[in-house]
Amino acid sequence: MTRLGLAPRETALQAGGALKILPMVKRQELDSAGSKFTQVLDAAAKLPGVRINRASYLRVALKRHCTEEQIAQAIAESPAAAGIPLEIIKEVADTSIAYETSKATGASTLAGLPGGIALIGTVPADMAQYMGHMLRIAQKLAYIYSWPDLFADGGDEMDEATEGILTLFVGVMLGVQLAQGGVAKVSAMIAAQVVKKLPQQALTKGAIYPIVKKVAGLLGVAMTKKVFASGVAKFIPLLGALFSGGLTLATFLPMCKKLQGHLASLELTKPGHRRAEVPTVDADRVEEAADEHVHAAN
Repeated sequence: MTRLGLAPRETALQAGGALKILPMVKRQELDSAGSKFTQVLDAAAKLPGVRINRASYLRVALKRHCTEEQIAQAIAESPAAAGIPLEIIKEVADTSIAYETSKATGASTLAGLPGGIALIGTVPADMAQYMGHMLRIAQKLAYIYSWPDLFADGGDEMDEATEGILTLFVGVMLGVQLAQGGVAKVSAMIAAQVVKKLPQQALTKGAIYPIVKKVAGLLGVAMTKKVFASGVAKFIPLLGALFSGGLTLATFLPMCKKLQGHLASLELTKPGHRRAEVPTVDADRVEEAADEHVHAAN
């Protein structure tokens, strides 16, 4: 028996406030399911309007609350480095969540989006659309809570590090506890880095990569069993709600709040926080700092 009281051949997935029990699967099946989740993620990231320009978003979101000097520093470094108070950060985040929830709730199908159907291929249209809304708010929350640009390279294809952190963000939104630890570790690494970018090595080959793979697999298993088998419009177990043409306030808003709450709890977002002003960072110390942060958070 595990500490959750589950049978040895069952896996727990916390989603939408309820504990879902998935059958234990072999590693090969988990990898295959993870690939299917990644397929949905990649398709959604290619849809028009999904990628958020970090500088433009911060400038528009902060213009009513901050001076031009603060905004310029928030864009060049981060809102935390610019010393923007947490109450302003929360107000901006709440506004973004309300806006994106409204868009998601009123959405219908991808048929009206230019190039939408052609881009998603074999991925169900409404699944790609829903994921697209999740990626939009995930980026906005990341940027206002002082994360670096997730699409800094500007290419059409997501790089592996961006794919990895978005997988973890989606996992947090859907209540996968393993994803919360992964995001906390990445946050600690970014906080210790001189360069303002995602830790490529950790997310693609290093300490965070196994977490990303497991989270993608868990999300993919649930999708494979229901979404790809019988169609997303019938039932999405992770979201716990029925929908066909539209998306519901009851599912999207709580997911946004989960990610907001987790990002707000991290040291990276504290006002005045700046990365260490040192020429190099010892990788072992970064890992140690990340582990200390996760332990403290628990």
